[in-house]
Amino acid sequence: MSPDVPLLNDYKQDFFLKRFPQTVLGGPRLNLGYCAPPYIYVNQIILFLMPWVLGGIGTLLYQLGILEDYYTAALSGGLMLFTAFVIQFTSLYARSRWVTVERMLTTDILAEEDEHEFTSCAGAETIKFLIPGKKHTANTVFHSVLAGLVCGLGTWYLLPNRITLLYSSAGGTVLLFFFGWMTLCIGEYSLIVNTATETATFQTQDTYEITPLMRPLYIFFFVSIDLAHRFMVNIPVLEQINQILHILFIFLPFLWALGTLPPPDALFLWAMEQVLEFGLGGSSMSTHLRLLIMFIISTGTAVTSYFIPSTVGVVLFMTGLGFLLSLNLSEIVFGFKHSVTGHRVGTESKALPNGLEKQFTWKEYLFYSIVLVLALLETGLLHHFAGFSQNSKNSPQAIVGYILMILFIILWILKEIQSVYIFGIFRNPIYPKHVRTVTLFLEKQTTLMKIGVVRRILINLVSPFAMIAFLSLDSSLQGLHSVSVSIGFTRAFRMVWQNTENALLETVIVSSVHLLISNTDIWWNRNLDTGIRLLLGLELQETSCHTAEARRVDEVFEGAFEQEEYARVCSINEHFGNVLTPCTVLPVKLYSDARNVLSGIIDSHDNLKEFKGDLVKVLVWILLQYCSRRSNMQENVHKTENKGKASLIILPPLNTSPQTESPEDTDSLNSENLDDWSDDVFGEEPTIKKGKEEKDQLKVLPGINLPIPGSVESQGVGKHSTGTVTENSLYQAVALGYPATDKGKQEAMAYIPLMEFSCSHSHLLSLPEEWISNCLPNSKVKEMSSLFPEDWYHFVLRQLECFHSEENASNVVEEIAKDKVLKDFYVHAVMTCYFSLFGVDNMIPSPGHILRVYSGVFPWSLALDWLTEKPELFQLALKAFRYTLKLMIDKASLGPIEDFKELTNCLEEYESDWYIGLVSDEKWKEAILQEKPYLFSLGYDPNMGVYTGRVLTLQELLIQVGKLNAEAVRGQWANLSWELLYATNDDEERYSIQAHPLLLRNLTVQAADPPLGYPIYSSKPLHIHLF
Repeated sequence: MSPDVPLLNDYKQDFFLKRFPQTVLGGPRLNLGYCAPPYIYVNQIILFLMPWVLGGIGTLLYQLGILEDYYTAALSGGLMLFTAFVIQFTSLYARSRWVTVERMLTTDILAEEDEHEFTSCAGAETIKFLIPGKKHTANTVFHSVLAGLVCGLGTWYLLPNRITLLYSSAGGTVLLFFFGWMTLCIGEYSLIVNTATETATFQTQDTYEITPLMRPLYIFFFVSIDLAHRFMVNIPVLEQINQILHILFIFLPFLWALGTLPPPDALFLWAMEQVLEFGLGGSSMSTHLRLLIMFIISTGTAVTSYFIPSTVGVVLFMTGLGFLLSLNLSEIVFGFKHSVTGHRVGTESKALPNGLEKQFTWKEYLFYSIVLVLALLETGLLHHFAGFSQNSKNSPQAIVGYILMILFIILWILKEIQSVYIFGIFRNPIYPKHVRTVTLFLEKQTTLMKIGVVRRILINLVSPFAMIAFLSLDSSLQGLHSVSVSIGFTRAFRMVWQNTENALLETVIVSSVHLLISNTDIWWNRNLDTGIRLLLGLELQETSCHTAEARRVDEVFEGAFEQEEYARVCSINEHFGNVLTPCTVLPVKLYSDARNVLSGIIDSHDNLKEFKGDLVKVLVWILLQYCSRRSNMQENVHKTENKGKASLIILPPLNTSPQTESPEDTDSLNSENLDDWSDDVFGEEPTIKKGKEEKDQLKVLPGINLPIPGSVESQGVGKHSTGTVTENSLYQAVALGYPATDKGKQEAMAYIPLMEFSCSHSHLLSLPEEWISNCLPNSKVKEMSSLFPEDWYHFVLRQLECFHSEENASNVVEEIAKDKVLKDFYVHAVMTCYFSLFGVDNMIPSPGHILRVYSGVFPWSLALDWLTEKPELFQLALKAFRYTLKLMIDKASLGPIEDFKELTNCLEEYESDWYIGLVSDEKWKEAILQEKPYLFSLGYDPNMGVYTGRVLTLQELLIQVGKLNAEAVRGQWANLSWELLYATNDDEERYSIQAHPLLLRNLTVQAADPPLGYPIYSSKPLHIHLF
């Protein structure tokens, strides 16, 4: 941290010197920073003192005995109401004329932001500068009416005779009258003329114009106390409070300017939260809506308990509602409804948000129900049958109190033992000194784990029931219809479950003084557990500030967790004064990120040659696995209906009558159509050559009258006689997309005859019917059949699990393996996908080709058109390609595959433990959330010109956990709000983000909520178990 860095730079200092006086005075801009006409300042002074003048008229008439005090207030308020409407309608008139004037005067945009041009004392531009007006018409009326009330009540509040009666001092009356009216003028100016920027900012955008209400709201509060004192006589405490507030009233402008008093929206939510926590035993809520709903329910609980006539009924009601309200009811109800809906539909329910499908199970619902029933039984029986006695050491409540004291001491000792430091100062001698691996840490922490289990049982089960017994035996519950009982015990019975540790502490304090003070109605608490947590992720950039504070964080943790074995048994925390206090070490699952250069692997000719052969095998394996799983999920209808008869399947033949490969077959699928699909991995998307080829693709074979898709051709083609409908003509493939061919060559196009399985069980591995259509000429069909690995096909068949439940499974597998029709079926599907991935040129692929196909950009071909029409098959083919690439890398790194068994194990590992894809894929994120052990992605570094592989490996690492001083964090965040929102100091090298190793200021500022902070990750509220 540089000592020469100022709190505000020179530019911001000038800006602050202009803005802060405006905030103190409530809106008048008396320090503009440029030369303005004198009438600008005179007009602001007149508007500022206008309430004082109007109130002074009423005050004078009262002092002269002409009007009573309440008539004086009404007169001043009425005059102020009329004046406020005049001011607002003047602003509206000026803004309606400003549209035309603005076009004429706007000449310099940069100058316009800081300076204003004025032409006359009452010109439209002058009025708009002095009175900006309201954004909403409703606020124009509401704020004007409110201004009249403030002036009227303020005049009544500051009547000299009234102040003299309070203090009996003429000098004090003069001071309070003068500075009190200054306070009123400041509040009125911000309400109806121009609202100042407040130092205490809760919302970055004041959409509903709440900020102008801030100062009048506090004025109303002070006046309300005075009114209560006027009409509620003979209350000395109220008179003293009124005297104090009259003195404090004149200091309100400084409290507003320093940001001590919050704005109305923040005040309302804060007050509601404080009442919920301290008065009703609730806890902080994660959203405003949750806060409002919980406040209403908790208030209703306390009010309802006041009207219950029976003491047993009150106790049971408080116990039951206290337990239920301590739970996260919204998430539990949502999870219950989701599970019920899923069972009704009979389908597997979708994942619930925030991992609720793992958190709320029937066991937890049963556990909560049992605990609730036991708590109600215990409370009802003890309260009904046990006796009540006050100030007795032998009473049942006193005995339970002693038990609670012992329980508190035990829990405190167990808590300190589990932390690395006792009181944050002395190192725990039981805690492991030096641990680097998870296994070693878990071995050394076995004792601490057992202690933790015992502590959780004591704090989650034993302590709540013991405190319920203590509360049920309290004699104060005999006094029904008492506000203290309704509020105090409603809070107490809820805190037993809401925050058991703090509730136990308070109960022990109450038990300790129970012999002296018998009233235990009111229970107070400071820190309540909500079960809701937020996770923040910070990116430690390579800057001097981050480096300095990160180094100190490392030193703090190293001093706590990496001590030498011969170190002192009970050493002292060397960083005791740091805001960071180490707590413990936890094993956490994290992904390690490794990036490798694939040079020499992906560009190796031998590896790429083997890649093609491996791809066929992987395609066979993936399709067979897919069909195997598909058959298991389908209903077992075919097994009963089709048993004993052969299945009728449409399949293209692979061995037709001998025909020579025609040049047209090769020319129609040659690489000329793919010239635009280059190896430029970052070029444009592959396109098809335009011109004559594009037109030819829409032609059909000469002399063939192609039917409308879906109809049956009625005339033969080629050598078939006219009028004769043959089997071949029924299944003649439509040649859309093929270049023109000579008449007489149509025989080279494969057709789809009717074929039958030779095995009755082959339907278990049958591919979907839409995958059996043909798109390649007969010459290519013959060529690809020779590349199919039959031995691998038979091996994979024998490894399938879908036949294990069949009788004579081995015989069934052998019969299916001999089914030539099924094999030809797979030959067609596998090799069509193969040609879709490589194109029709059966050449060694280039590294650029590998990367583009891996990324989902296939070379264009007729087979690709056929494949893209089948999205599921397309994804399987892409998956097989990616698996094959990973296999190639593993073979180059770890050695060749020895046999089929090893290859199968490798592919099964890819399927179960790996996600192989792209970092940009949505499934990549899903795989991380599902905690896949490994993730792989292929990439390209254009700067270095190399292909890269990225591997994420899930592993369990030891994460050091510490806690920050809460007040230090709140203080820095409060300063951050003032600096960014009020002083607008967004300098990247500002003082507040300079490194401070003791306060960790830079890291703390970064962790603040946006837009003030800039964490790279901020989670939604996460539900955490308290049981």
